[in-house]
Amino acid sequence: MLQDHGSLLNSSWQEALSVAKLQVEMGAQILDINMDDGMLDGPTAMTRFCNFISSEPDIAKVPLCIDSSNFSVIEAGLKCCQGKCIVNSISLKEGEEDFLEKARKIKLYGAAVVVMAFDEVGQATETETKIAVCSRAYHLLVEKVHFNPNDIIFDPNILTIGTGMEEHNLYAINFINATKTIKETLPGARISGGLSNLSFSFRGMDAIREAMHGVFLYHAIKYGMDMGIVNAGNLPVYDDIHKELLQLCENLIWNKDPDATEKLLHYAQNHAQGGKKVVQTDEWRKGSVEERLEYALIKGIEKYVIADTEEARLNQEKYPRPLNVIEGPLMNGMKIVGDLFGAGKMFLPQVIKSARVMKKAVGHLIPYMEKEREERRAKQGSTEEENPYQGTIVLATVKGDVHDIGKNIVGVVLGCNNFRVIDLGVMTPCDKILRAAVENKADIIGLSGLITPSLDEMIFVAKEMERLAIKIPLLIGGATTSKTHTAVKIAPRYSAPVVHVLDASKSVVVCSQLLDDSMKDDFFEEILEEYEQIRQEHYESLKERRYLSLQQARRKGFHNDWLSGHIPVKPKFIGTKVFEDYDLRRLVEYIDWKPFFDVWQLRGKYPNRSFPKIFNDKTVGEEAKRVYNDAQDLLKTLINEKKLQARGVVGFWPARSVQDDIYLYTAEEAVGSSEPIAKFYGLRQQAEKDSACTDPYYCLSDFIAPLDSGICDYLGLFAVACFGVDDLCSEFRKQEDEYNIIMVKALGDRLAEAFAEELHERVRREFWAYSSSEQLDLSDLRKIKYEGIRPAPGYPSQPDHTEKLTMWKLANIEETTGIGLTESLAMIPASAVSGLYFSSPNSKYFAVGKICKDQVEDYALRKNLSVAEVEKWLEPILGYDTEQL
Repeated sequence: MLQDHGSLLNSSWQEALSVAKLQVEMGAQILDINMDDGMLDGPTAMTRFCNFISSEPDIAKVPLCIDSSNFSVIEAGLKCCQGKCIVNSISLKEGEEDFLEKARKIKLYGAAVVVMAFDEVGQATETETKIAVCSRAYHLLVEKVHFNPNDIIFDPNILTIGTGMEEHNLYAINFINATKTIKETLPGARISGGLSNLSFSFRGMDAIREAMHGVFLYHAIKYGMDMGIVNAGNLPVYDDIHKELLQLCENLIWNKDPDATEKLLHYAQNHAQGGKKVVQTDEWRKGSVEERLEYALIKGIEKYVIADTEEARLNQEKYPRPLNVIEGPLMNGMKIVGDLFGAGKMFLPQVIKSARVMKKAVGHLIPYMEKEREERRAKQGSTEEENPYQGTIVLATVKGDVHDIGKNIVGVVLGCNNFRVIDLGVMTPCDKILRAAVENKADIIGLSGLITPSLDEMIFVAKEMERLAIKIPLLIGGATTSKTHTAVKIAPRYSAPVVHVLDASKSVVVCSQLLDDSMKDDFFEEILEEYEQIRQEHYESLKERRYLSLQQARRKGFHNDWLSGHIPVKPKFIGTKVFEDYDLRRLVEYIDWKPFFDVWQLRGKYPNRSFPKIFNDKTVGEEAKRVYNDAQDLLKTLINEKKLQARGVVGFWPARSVQDDIYLYTAEEAVGSSEPIAKFYGLRQQAEKDSACTDPYYCLSDFIAPLDSGICDYLGLFAVACFGVDDLCSEFRKQEDEYNIIMVKALGDRLAEAFAEELHERVRREFWAYSSSEQLDLSDLRKIKYEGIRPAPGYPSQPDHTEKLTMWKLANIEETTGIGLTESLAMIPASAVSGLYFSSPNSKYFAVGKICKDQVEDYALRKNLSVAEVEKWLEPILGYDTEQL
């Protein structure tokens, strides 16, 4: 797999060709080429590399496997491959239509294809499911596409065994049995599989893994396996495997011994490749103090760090000053951590644990450094402070915004790379940010934000920096930000570098380039050119977009047959119900763990029934399992010791739609005869849809019965939050424990989201009871297979955050639950979720998308606001530019 950040230079292509050539010389029979990298133009890179290969006879003599998750990249490779190649891969995951369309294109190019045993339900794990999915795919390919059966290669999923979970014990047998049946019943088809998955539980134990692969292949080949992805150079001959190890592998693969995993682990702990005893836990303590500190930092071991730091400090001959200990062994250790993280060999949770160790060490040295500084000042009268850091960076979540997990992570990662980080926390006004930058002689300012109004605040900060001539780089990050918004709206306001930083892993590279005298000018020039191109493309796209007028969009809106269709159900109560201390134990099983792993930048799939697929991931699986176990332990403690509290409110009212708005009333009798007690204002899709698309132009009001329909309809709302996170973070901050600060914030967010999910289920079945007989498992809940929706203000169906003001007033949310709103309408505490409830089976989530001036003016009139005020809140979805830059 060829990866390179930025444009690939000729030397990079030559290096990749050298690798390919070496693989062929070592016996590779197929070359797998993958260009999936966020910084590469995949189709262009694939085309260029395939063309390079075609000019190298020593490489071009073997078939190519064009590998990508993006089909446009696959097509690019197919267009320029010589001879017959293989496509990896397609599946039924997106349904038959998508599967057949891709298969026809592959057949057109004369390629063979790898078909994954994966359908709309998910990855096939059981023997019968593997066979059924592959059989279905086979018949679709042969009968509908007329694919040559000999060009079909099935991958029936080699999955991890030896995990300690009983349901995984049969995974090897399932693959082998499925292989046998597929070869017997699907003539011409081939079987392939990736061997590394099988032994992933024994990651780091190469001798064990190689033995498992050898034993598995020995049997799988007999049953019909044709090819596999494996390091052939490290594959042992079956008869050469040590007798004891061979028997243990046989027992594990064939599930002959319930204790096979434990026995193999015991063997692994006591044997190395040569049969020697493995060096045990504290062997590293025998090294020098520098080696010990380095090891502790890399492994995140706190136990001895203060003692080792003190030992180094007392070595006055080697480290005459406490600062020398930081500049020497501690910074050396953290440099290795930074390098490993940058190379993808360490993961974020490990880095944060390393930072915790570093902070303990530095915390031990600070009193000695302060004492030394005072003594030097008394003797020399000097007030100048030494700075051992690569640079000083001020980080802040902007005014009105309360979300800071991402910013915290960036701070930790930068700290691990020898940057001094001044973290100003959340809801930080502009003057405080700029004052801190001046006082701390900052080299860079970093701004973070999650909600839409934060974008406007970032523009204001940039303007102020320009006005005050603070000419230091400005970094922009956070979920609501984008490179386009940064280039179009922020960068033109400031003459110094403005750079959008996607995530923590990119921050170190960007900051290092901005502060490196030999690189910063070229880097800034590249940014200027890139952002100028983004601006031009953005303005061109505004000209090219086509829109319906608001009146046209309304005519083409969703029109429900309210008289003969769905009859709305009356909720069990009208008004609100408050939950003062919700049982957290009810929420645990509703937690969606995928966003939790996203926080830690561990990308994988979760869940697969009860087991996270991410644990099987060959890159991040081991660390994902470790951080998940830490989360489970902390969650259990927080619940048992009542460190967190869940509070919320739900409410229902009679409702009717009036064009794009929804009116709420105190009771059915008041509908039409008195003024509504609240109005929710809607935004309608306007961007012209593809001529083949028959979808209406949606607005949320479409899902509520019109005022003149005579139908009794209702609207609900909710707000839930997890309290106590900030207090826990303060406790962990005193211990300089960044790892658990991030952990408890991530868990608080997950519990709040789980509360929203569980409460919505109770609404459907109990409080509103419009789906009282609903029986859905968690997988179906996450796929939104239930009736009704719960859209939130500030999100795609209604991007206007000011709708929260109506919710909070209507249900007395702050008074009854303590959930407040900042001036930018972010919810406090940060671990909070709110939204509206719609019960119609026709209701669906949608994105309003870009809107036109006529809708903005109409919306402002309905809300009794100025157009400028509406534009401020809706700026990201405006289909026109509000000013000339």
